[in-house]
Amino acid sequence: MTHVPHHHGYRWTGPKQRFDEEGLRRPPHPNPPPPAAPNDMDAQRLVDRYRQVAAEFPVTDLPPMETAQWLAKSPAVIRGTWQEPKEAAKWLGLQLIEYAPRFLAERDRDTTRLTALVASAAERLVGGGDVALGFYLERPAYLSLALVTCSPNRAARDLGCPLQ
Repeated sequence: MTHVPHHHGYRWTGPKQRFDEEGLRRPPHPNPPPPAAPNDMDAQRLVDRYRQVAAEFPVTDLPPMETAQWLAKSPAVIRGTWQEPKEAAKWLGLQLIEYAPRFLAERDRDTTRLTALVASAAERLVGGGDVALGFYLERPAYLSLALVTCSPNRAARDLGCPLQ
């Protein structure tokens, strides 16, 4: 079955401290080995942590460490879907305009720079790539924006479209 390439948009804003919780931003690895003995507390903690991450990763709205891993998340976190790269980049531009007044660094508010980011995003999407941008907002907040190419994603061909 052939799928029409398209792009999903993702946005996350929140406390930088929450963004820094990398354990919840990584997809779970293969199952760890079971504890060798019933009293092996270290192995049991590892198994418990795996179960926690396996349950939370798909449903948390935290941005994944790898941009393509957004496709493994719930469709509820998708902010938009577009077939045309220019339309997806336009959404990115609208997000940048909305949040730019809150960017912590003045250089990040520069309209010429923001316009270049949108143009670059459109080019990257045309080539089948993904786009991920992040900005510090007023302390201690953070903004993460992503555009992810779907059906297929060249960085994660095994991940299907979250809307299928």
